[in-house]
Amino acid sequence: MSGGVDSSVTAYLLKQQGYQVVGMFMKNWSYPVKRINECPLYHDYLDMVSVCKTLKIPYLVVGFEKEYKKRVIDDFFKGYAEGRTPNPDVLCNREIKFDLFLKEAIRLGADLIATGHHIRSKYVNSQGAKLTPPILPLPRGGVGGVSGHYELLRGRDLIKDQTYFVYPLTQAQLKKCIFPVGEYIKDDIRKIAREADLPTATKRDSQGICFIGRIDAKDFLKTRLKEKAGDIVDAKGDKLGRHEGAWFYTIGQRRIAGLSGTIKPLYVVRTDVKKNQVIVGSDKETYAKVARIKNLHLINPKTTAVTELLSKRLLAKPRYTPQVFGGKLKKDKKGYYFEFSNPERAITPGQSLVLYQKDICLGGGVITSSNL
Repeated sequence: MSGGVDSSVTAYLLKQQGYQVVGMFMKNWSYPVKRINECPLYHDYLDMVSVCKTLKIPYLVVGFEKEYKKRVIDDFFKGYAEGRTPNPDVLCNREIKFDLFLKEAIRLGADLIATGHHIRSKYVNSQGAKLTPPILPLPRGGVGGVSGHYELLRGRDLIKDQTYFVYPLTQAQLKKCIFPVGEYIKDDIRKIAREADLPTATKRDSQGICFIGRIDAKDFLKTRLKEKAGDIVDAKGDKLGRHEGAWFYTIGQRRIAGLSGTIKPLYVVRTDVKKNQVIVGSDKETYAKVARIKNLHLINPKTTAVTELLSKRLLAKPRYTPQVFGGKLKKDKKGYYFEFSNPERAITPGQSLVLYQKDICLGGGVITSSNL
């Protein structure tokens, strides 16, 4: 439980269904504050406690600060230092929530974990019947001895859908997870929270870096990456201004401090951290038709072979957005890439490209470039 309305309603719904629910709060980051009430996570913790007391369920706190720093934050800074724009929420879900946290919950005696993600899962048996988890007990051969697999689907509220952040999920993890709020739109979640008198009913949705919260990304980067003055140039190499460090910029960015006397709007087209240059151009120049990817992960590799997906019309998200874009997954000597039906804006190295067939999330990979 994060102290937000989605995880609060998750706990409420499960208790209403007769589950023995325990709220688990993760503390993965420490703030350099003088007083505890200045810490953003402390207020989230108090909200979590208040909800658990309202629901009359036990709660506990677990912490993975060292692991979070090593497996999420260090990778986050490394990515920016190398000119990429990694997504900390994808890293956090893969490395912490659905790995360390899940294992700790099982170690403590839980049968399942439930999160407040706006996603859905279904169990599909070999005959094609789709069942909504949890399915307990689940024999080794599957439900009723019939082998099957899990599907990850977009949440009912497509605006709030969070499959983009959890595409690295595996069959073993999905077997141990349930996502109650994924069956509702956000307005209904708020309504349920109000009717249940949950203290978080009107609390704003969390934004910012996973488990760190609201903080300007550039300010956070400056805690480790030093300012390093360099040139802002156009595609021809003509100097248009000065910047304070190429790693502070990302593709598609409009606000570019340091530009001098430009008339037309300019955007970041790419960065070169080795030369410490920020290359700018028109909005049109931020579009590309290809996203080359690495570390392709499929949620159900046994029933969805990569060879079956190649050149099929699929949908993809090259960034966290409600929209999905059509195209085809292809492969050449360099590896896998996704070719969009139409050029798409700001294909950014370090971000994830997530693949879909209709509402089913197939998996995805990490974008390395927008060039063939």
